Amino acid sequence: MSVSVLSRTRARPWPLVTAAAVCLLSFTAFWVAQRLAHVNMLDVMVYRAEGETVRAGGDLYAMRATSANLAMTYPPFAALLFVPLTLVSVPLMRTLTTAGNLLLVVALVQLSLQLVRPVLSLPERRVDLWRTTLLVAAAVVWCEPVWTTLRYGQINLLIAVAVLWDVTRREGNRWAGLGIGLATAVKLTPGLFVVLLLAVGLLLWRRDRAWNQWLRTGVTATGVFLATTLSVAVLLPADSKKFWTETLFATGRVGFAEETANQSISGVLARLMHTDSPGVWWLLAAAAVGGAAMVLAVRAGVRGDKAVAVVVCAFTALMISPISWSHHWVWCVPLLILLADRATRAWLVTGAVALAFCSFALWWVPHDPGRPELDQNAGQMLLSAVYPLTATALLAGYALALRRQALAKE
Repeated sequence: MSVSVLSRTRARPWPLVTAAAVCLLSFTAFWVAQRLAHVNMLDVMVYRAEGETVRAGGDLYAMRATSANLAMTYPPFAALLFVPLTLVSVPLMRTLTTAGNLLLVVALVQLSLQLVRPVLSLPERRVDLWRTTLLVAAAVVWCEPVWTTLRYGQINLLIAVAVLWDVTRREGNRWAGLGIGLATAVKLTPGLFVVLLLAVGLLLWRRDRAWNQWLRTGVTATGVFLATTLSVAVLLPADSKKFWTETLFATGRVGFAEETANQSISGVLARLMHTDSPGVWWLLAAAAVGGAAMVLAVRAGVRGDKAVAVVVCAFTALMISPISWSHHWVWCVPLLILLADRATRAWLVTGAVALAFCSFALWWVPHDPGRPELDQNAGQMLLSAVYPLTATALLAGYALALRRQALAKE
């Protein structure tokens, strides 16, 4: 194992005030760049329309918003959370959304650092934690998933922070699980973390015959999700029934599978097969990749390597989801921090992965309402599969490293 990038950074620490100035300068430049790019913040406008529909007592899943005619795709609980967006003007809402997401970038980096290096949570390491947080945040704000999240006013950073808050709590914390439970009630894909928590927790209980933090967090998350969903069913019975019996299965409401922005296995296969419905091939591929990746995640958790378990689980969810837009891949932030800390030849590996997520390569191919992705050539397919290919290569590399370690012990 090589000396980590994080360790070398601490050997020559920047003053905290300098790190803060660098972060502020980067965020200011980012804000100006987004304004010059005339970002439309389309998704937050949809969220606002969902909140307005709840206030008006309308049908959430018949609603259409913005010039793109976008529909509500989340569970009804999300619409309740979006009601406060209706209480301020649109310009103020956009400003607050951008500012809030920039703060969430800082939170995501800090929680990722605590996940990878728990020692940074100690009181005597607080200055180190904040200095590294600010410097890393200044850099990762420019990667494509984060840029696109702020461009649309998306909630991906909030979801990731909620999950990481739970998994970085101290042993015995009674609130651990709250974030994942609520995140799953807003957007179902974080539910895979519940599967991870329960699987690792049960295996540890079977080994030690003792209640453990994994199991406690998983049970709490499950309870919070069920309690929230049932409460919303009482408040919004018609919308809840429609979502859980109809909308949940109507993946076409989200968008076309072949769109270059769809960085899931489904999207890769749709473009490869020149179809908008990869059907059974997606199911087989998702089951194979998802199953193998979750085995790696669970084994890491049982060994006590929480950082690897969480990051692998996050990328598994992104890979196997029918639609994983590029802005969903904000999980590249904890991934890059993990690679910088753990990878052999850390600068080379981290730099290559950072390039994949900062290159905007998936947008180099033709993409417009005419659906040119259905006729991509081989080079365009590679560019529009940059995130799944990167994740697959890293998972394969990790599996091979484990295999070599096992053979070395024999």
